[in-house]
Amino acid sequence: MLVKTFGSAVYGIEAITITVEVNIAAGTKYFIVGLPDVAVKESYFRIESALKNCGFRMPRQQVVVNMAPADIKKEGSSYDLTIATGVLAASGQIEPENLDKYIIMGELSLDGSLQPIKGALPIAIQARKDGFKGFILPKQNAREAAIVNDLEVYGVENIKEVAGFFNGDVSIAPEVVNTREEFYNSLSNYDSDFSEVKGQENIKRALEIAAAGGHNVILIGPPGAGKTMLARRLPSILPPLSLYESLETTKIHSVAGKLAAADALVTIRPFRSPHHTISDFVVLKCK
Repeated sequence: MLVKTFGSAVYGIEAITITVEVNIAAGTKYFIVGLPDVAVKESYFRIESALKNCGFRMPRQQVVVNMAPADIKKEGSSYDLTIATGVLAASGQIEPENLDKYIIMGELSLDGSLQPIKGALPIAIQARKDGFKGFILPKQNAREAAIVNDLEVYGVENIKEVAGFFNGDVSIAPEVVNTREEFYNSLSNYDSDFSEVKGQENIKRALEIAAAGGHNVILIGPPGAGKTMLARRLPSILPPLSLYESLETTKIHSVAGKLAAADALVTIRPFRSPHHTISDFVVLKCK
C-alpha cells in the first residue's frame, strides 16, 4: 500500500515542503531514497524501536521510503515522525484519509516520545503558504510555530498521540498564540538595562551617540574596566524591534535551535558575547 505524508526541509531561514512516500510490498528489506543523509537513514532503527515500545508493529515486508523532490538533500532526524506516520498508515495501523492536510515533523526517541526540532517557525510559515490545514510537531516547539496565523498547530508528546489523532481516538487542542499581544507584552523586556550603569559618563555618552546614529563601537581597556558590562546593556537603548524584525530574528533563532520552549517570539535585540581570544584564534587559523 502506498501512502504519502508531508514534512519540510529548512535551508537558511526558508523551508521547502518534502513529500514522503511510503510503499509496503512483498519482500523483506527497508530502503530509503531521495538524497537522505546519515541521520535520516538511521531513522529506521529509531522508528522500529519506538513503534514496538508503543504497542505498534514494524512491517516485516519490503518498505520503500521516497523523499521527494529527490534532488534536495534531506538532513537531520526531524523526519522520524513523518516516516513513522507513513509506515503506520501504509501498514493499516492508522487511517490515512487526513494525512495530506498536515505537515508532520519530529525526532523520535526509542520509547516513542518526541524530541524538539529546529526551524519550526519557517516550516510553519511555508506550511501556511502551501495551503496545509495544520502542523503536527513536538510539544516543545508548539508555541514558536503557533505564532503563524491561519494554521492549526498541534503539539504532541509521543507517537501514540499522533496515531490516536488520525484514528479519531484522541482529541488534541491546537496551540493558540496571539502574535501581536505576545509581541507587545514582551517588547524591550531586557534582563540588563543601561540605567543600571553608575558613573562611566564619557563612555555612556559615546554609546548613546552610537546607538542614536547607528554607528559601530570598539571598546578598549584593561580587564574589569566594564567593557562587557556596557556592551551587554547597549541593546536596551537601541530602538525596539518592529514586528517584522522580531519575526525575522525569531526565524534565525528557531533554525539555530536557540529558542526556548516557553518563547514564541524574540522581542529584544540579540546580544552575543564571544570570548576575547576568538580573534586570536581566527588569525592563527588564517596563517
